[in-house]
Amino acid sequence: MKTAVANLFFSISTSAYRVPFHITNSVRSSSSMIDVRLELENGVVGLGQASPSFRVNGEQIRALMGYREDILDAIRGMDVLAYRRLFDVLDGYSRSAPSLKAAVQYAVLDAMSQHLGVPVSTLLGGKKEYVETDLTIGIDTLENTVSRSREAFEAGFDVLKLKVGEDLASDIQRVLAVYEAVPQARFIVDANLGFTPKQAIAFGQEMARNNVPIAVFEQPVGVEDVEGIRLVRRNCVYPVGADEMVKTRFDALRLIRRDAVDFINIKLMKAGISDALAIVEMARSAHVSLMIGCMSETGMGIAQGVHFASGTGAFAYHDLDTIFLAKEYTPLRFRVEKNRLYPTM
Repeated sequence: MKTAVANLFFSISTSAYRVPFHITNSVRSSSSMIDVRLELENGVVGLGQASPSFRVNGEQIRALMGYREDILDAIRGMDVLAYRRLFDVLDGYSRSAPSLKAAVQYAVLDAMSQHLGVPVSTLLGGKKEYVETDLTIGIDTLENTVSRSREAFEAGFDVLKLKVGEDLASDIQRVLAVYEAVPQARFIVDANLGFTPKQAIAFGQEMARNNVPIAVFEQPVGVEDVEGIRLVRRNCVYPVGADEMVKTRFDALRLIRRDAVDFINIKLMKAGISDALAIVEMARSAHVSLMIGCMSETGMGIAQGVHFASGTGAFAYHDLDTIFLAKEYTPLRFRVEKNRLYPTM
């Protein structure tokens, strides 16, 4: 069968950040990814990239490299044109290796795309010609936060994602200072699990008193604190979103049933393509808004998010900015115009 899986290869690549990337209880200067190459019997190659996260997924990159033979044995000989069959097999890695699941599932779609001569975004619906990404400003001194926010806004990023969650008082000062410096910007504020419900409510109240235009207050509380995020939502004027809380479709269903959030942040590295597609339809039915994020992907990894977001057209906000945080990157299967990301072949 010409479009059957013949071989699968993994390799490790590393990306260095322009400045250390600081979020709640984590500071990194670089990240390592697993680049995936899927070969078909007809010689067509599909590409994908995994960005493992111990903090979110409990993954270790060296351990994931050992999955290659197991995954290849499971999908060898399967036809990528019948991609749902491969997705069903790869769903078995949802908890143990979700970022690898995402990368291999995307490589399946990419191989089909290359075989048929149409972009993955078209295969997924072709809803948008491009997406516009925000730019993330990590936790830093007030002066550096303001300076980088101003630079980002002047470069064309009208949505800024501000990291908070380590110190309530300084977080409030930094966000208010950024708002004063770039009052025309809109903000996504991400606490990365760092606040208690009481702190999150206090933060939201202070922002509201100062009329800060926050589009999403993301993951304010701990990963298992469903009642806490419900409490924040009911005592906050801003839309409240879940990130680390939602890895699979079942996590999304739990929050939707509890009416706990206004937004869900889908990251392919948490969900894979199959669960991400399920969450899109689930959220659409429940009138829950969506944003798409990334871990530390660069190059092909960002292409995955660009094609998924452009194809489905499901997202109100796009946080696909790690290429702009890296010292260098190679755009592959996408192109960049300021804050716009266009899917390509």
